[in-house]
Amino acid sequence: MSDGDPKNKKKSYEPKVVAFCCTYCAYTAGDLAGSMRLEYAPNVRIVKILCSGKIDAVLLLRAFEDGADAVYVAGCALGDCHFLEGNLRAIRTVAHAKHLLSEIGLEPERLEFFHIPASAGPLFAQRANEMTERAKQFGPNPMRNAAQQHLGKKLDRAVDEHPPLPEAKLGRLIRQAERVGEA
Repeated sequence: MSDGDPKNKKKSYEPKVVAFCCTYCAYTAGDLAGSMRLEYAPNVRIVKILCSGKIDAVLLLRAFEDGADAVYVAGCALGDCHFLEGNLRAIRTVAHAKHLLSEIGLEPERLEFFHIPASAGPLFAQRANEMTERAKQFGPNPMRNAAQQHLGKKLDRAVDEHPPLPEAKLGRLIRQAERVGEA
C-alpha cells in the first residue's frame, strides 16, 4: 500500500477534541487523572472555564468551525454545582448547540455534556477516550476543509434562526442526563 492510500490516512487520523471543563469539578478530575497517572487520549485539548453554565452555543459551534472533530462540556454532578444551576444551564446550551449542528449537516453526536465530579479521575479519562473514539468513528470534521466558509455561513444563519431551547424542555433534558449518568 502506498502512503496515498485512504486506508492509511484513516489509520493515522488523530482527531482534535476540545473539552470545556468546569474549574471546580471536571478540571479538578482531570488533574486527579494526571496525578493517578491514568492514560487518556493526548489529543484532547482542555479549556478551563469557571462554570459549565458560562458556556454558550456560539462558542461550542465556533470550536467546530475552527476544526475540532468533537467537543464536550464537562461540569459538576447534578445538584453539586458551585453556582447552583450552572450545570443545568449547560445541559440546555449543549442540547441547543446539538440542534444547530444537525441544522448545518454535522453529526450532533460530535458534541456532548458530561457530569464529572472532582473525585472522578478515572471517569475523566474514560470520557476523554470515549469522545476521541467517537470522533474517529465520524472522521474529520468537514468544516476544516474548503467548505469551511460555506458551512460557517450556514452556522451563522442557523444560530440566528433558532433561539435557545425554552425553559420547559429543561426538565426533560435533566432526566435524560440523569439516565446517562446512571449508565
